[in-house]
Amino acid sequence: MLNNWYTELEGMYDQMVEWRRHLHQHPELSFEEVETPKMIAAILESYGIEVRTNVGGRGVVGTIRGAKPGKTIALRADFDALPIQDEKDVPYKSTVPGVMHACGHDGHTATLLAVAKVLSENRENLAGNVVLLHQHAEEKFPGGASAMIADGCLDGVDYVFGTHLAAQSPVGTYLYKSGYSMAAADGFEIKILGKGGHGASPHQTIDSVAIGAQIVSQLQQIVSRRIDPQKSAVVTIGSFHAGNAGNVIADSAILTGTVRTFDPEVRSFIEEEFKHIVKSICESFHADCKIQYQYGYPAVYNHEEETEIFTNVIKSGLDEKMLVEMPAIMGSEDFSYYLEKKPGMYFHTGAQNEEIGANYPHHHPRFDIDEKAMLFAGKALLGIVHQYVAESAVVPVEETVI
Repeated sequence: MLNNWYTELEGMYDQMVEWRRHLHQHPELSFEEVETPKMIAAILESYGIEVRTNVGGRGVVGTIRGAKPGKTIALRADFDALPIQDEKDVPYKSTVPGVMHACGHDGHTATLLAVAKVLSENRENLAGNVVLLHQHAEEKFPGGASAMIADGCLDGVDYVFGTHLAAQSPVGTYLYKSGYSMAAADGFEIKILGKGGHGASPHQTIDSVAIGAQIVSQLQQIVSRRIDPQKSAVVTIGSFHAGNAGNVIADSAILTGTVRTFDPEVRSFIEEEFKHIVKSICESFHADCKIQYQYGYPAVYNHEEETEIFTNVIKSGLDEKMLVEMPAIMGSEDFSYYLEKKPGMYFHTGAQNEEIGANYPHHHPRFDIDEKAMLFAGKALLGIVHQYVAESAVVPVEETVI
């Protein structure tokens, strides 16, 4: 049965490419998606799939009900784009100035639509249900996942899986990791309130730039001296803005940045240390400060049993050589919210092909994918569904006792 599903998916490749390229030409930013969810809903409805729109704002949820009762598995694809100018020289280049799909979400959407078509035509082979989570606004905090969950997208769901097309890995590979695989992403803004004055009279001022420099230096000590070396963490200052003239001491400065962690205890500890350091330094220089420290997406935690099921699906249905155990990465994903609620896992599907120029990193103006990666992503998702709600649909023949 599974091989037949794979064949049906392969037969939809041209349609997948068409969908993906249409989305690539007509990208929509996070929380501004209008036409994309309309397109998704229309396609799903054309397959006779139950559809709920405006889920959590702009999300679309489809439900495929199997012929027999059983477990319910959810599959997720995000569909928002980024505020980046598309610099590729391709026929399907973005037509929207300053907006492009620079992270593969167009490919995620096209893949899940094709998977939906295959499964909708094989409902009689399903003992259970498949929920299709077409999610808006992954790229911009607070994201779409938490809002969709609050609006009931996981109601009745037993397991949840998702994949991300990976430009850094060759087509035909699957990257996975059990446990923490992607980091929590928190953000901060520090406003230092000093006293400005003439650059020739520093003794009459409270120099916000000098104070800010001390803060930048000391915040690095959190990771190097306060965190267990065997636990990963990153504190990054991304911007430092102060003053506008060389002979003037600025009265204020604003610093912004990000903190990345896996362990919840480390996450909480860094916040406490962070605030203590900033306040103490400002106080020692007689300055005031305002701190905004915001928790972003939590870390992605792949459940062990579901990760093992995923690897077995690839080994048995495709090829064990395709599997690559990846190290945890400091990037973040709001798929983590789903995994906080339900068991499941999130894997990466290789989409790199240097020969066609699909080798630029995510969020790059020339980002692209080898579209054949959509077939690999789709086959993995179909294999997972087969494992959970298709194999159990086959009722074994009871032996007659004589």
